[in-house]
Amino acid sequence: MALNNIFRSTVLGLRTWSVFAGARQGNTVLTAIKQPQCSFFANWTSTSICKQFPSQLQDLHPSMLKQEYASVPLAQSVDDVVKKLLSLELANHSEKLRLKEEQLIAKVRRDENDRSSTEVKVAILTARIRNFQEHLHKHPKDKANKRWMLMAIDRRKKKLKILRRTRYDSFEKVCQELGITYTFPPEYYRRVTRRWLAKKAFCNKVFQEVQKQKAEQREKQRAAEAKGKEPATSTEPQGTVA
Repeated sequence: MALNNIFRSTVLGLRTWSVFAGARQGNTVLTAIKQPQCSFFANWTSTSICKQFPSQLQDLHPSMLKQEYASVPLAQSVDDVVKKLLSLELANHSEKLRLKEEQLIAKVRRDENDRSSTEVKVAILTARIRNFQEHLHKHPKDKANKRWMLMAIDRRKKKLKILRRTRYDSFEKVCQELGITYTFPPEYYRRVTRRWLAKKAFCNKVFQEVQKQKAEQREKQRAAEAKGKEPATSTEPQGTVA
């Protein structure tokens, strides 16, 4: 029995070793099983997510030159291989985002050399916010990028508020060109919790009771004043009888 067990264990060990050795060479069934799963996941991410939330970089054609080479006249006359290296076809995401920021800045800037106005800062924040939204749509559990997006939204709200107070015509132009819907914040907003609702109801009840007590004290004071004035007004001087 012991010899049979040893023989079985050695046979199983040789089979598992052959499977792992074949997996390293890519000749087993394991690779054939994994490939359809990866291709299905890639197709799902490339079709369903992009259809639900379109990217802001879709209007950038791959033949467009990068930002640092767009103003160079020699870049237009180079051969196809070099032009492919200088274009957006082989550019990374940060370079495409930088070009999108420049496009949004060109819509709202005051002049050609304007790089520090409120309109330019709003355009840069808008491009970054939309980039964060696209990323969070694909990765909703990324808390760090969500925090950065909320901080950028708050900064843009403050700048739009200042621009609306100082230059209303520029504010309308920025909202129209960048597609921003400005909503007025509520006068008072607070997170509603059970404790806050109970405390608010208790405070309202106490306030109503205090108002009732004050009203009763006013009525008593008015009644006392009225009683004090009645004898003085009713007494009249009596004449002497001859």
